[in-house]
Amino acid sequence: MDDRPVDFAVHSMPQAHELAQQPERIRSGRIKMLLVLAVCAAPVIASYFTYYVVRPAARTNFGVLVEPQRPLPELVAQDLGGKPVPMAILRGQWLVMSVAHAACDATCESTLFLQRQLRAGLGKDKDRVEWVWLIDDDAPVPAAMLPRLEGSTTLRIPAQSAAQWLGDGAAGPLYGAIYLVDPLGNYMMRFPALDLQPESTQEAKLLHAKKVKRDVERLLRASASWDTAGR
Repeated sequence: MDDRPVDFAVHSMPQAHELAQQPERIRSGRIKMLLVLAVCAAPVIASYFTYYVVRPAARTNFGVLVEPQRPLPELVAQDLGGKPVPMAILRGQWLVMSVAHAACDATCESTLFLQRQLRAGLGKDKDRVEWVWLIDDDAPVPAAMLPRLEGSTTLRIPAQSAAQWLGDGAAGPLYGAIYLVDPLGNYMMRFPALDLQPESTQEAKLLHAKKVKRDVERLLRASASWDTAGR
């Protein structure tokens, strides 16, 4: 006589040897999942390793590396029309970013010009880069500024949010500096503000722009294996 319990299910009840194998199956599944994640992350890790570690000792960055990197804040900004725009949508491209009041003084105008020219000067890689102006107040943007913002992403965020994400007391004020954000949404490099003193020569300003461009081009080359144009 068969003493096994009556089976009312479509599938038979698991046997003792099958139950014993379940922990091993779970461990095997986890290992496979981690291997898949490692393969997916390898290009990103390799590009950063190439840029930060495997480089000539004589090479120096013009920009200051931000460590640890700071992810995009989880907040909703506004475009110039007042439409809500989640900051998360900025992921997927390199961002060349600046912060200023809406009135946009001479430093702001020069910085925006540098951002625009920097992207235009990247040639075939320009579609991997987006230039962004963050406005940290509610004042209107002068009408004369609007044509100069063509091709930019211009968003309003609270001044406190901008300071918490990008600010660093040791690095000076937010205004005038250029901030570089990678396609994963991490703020990772800060470029110093342009020197706009009267004694500054045009050659000095051009040299400043070239140094910013050189660092951006290096990062674009290092990330070429995993980052493509667009989002």
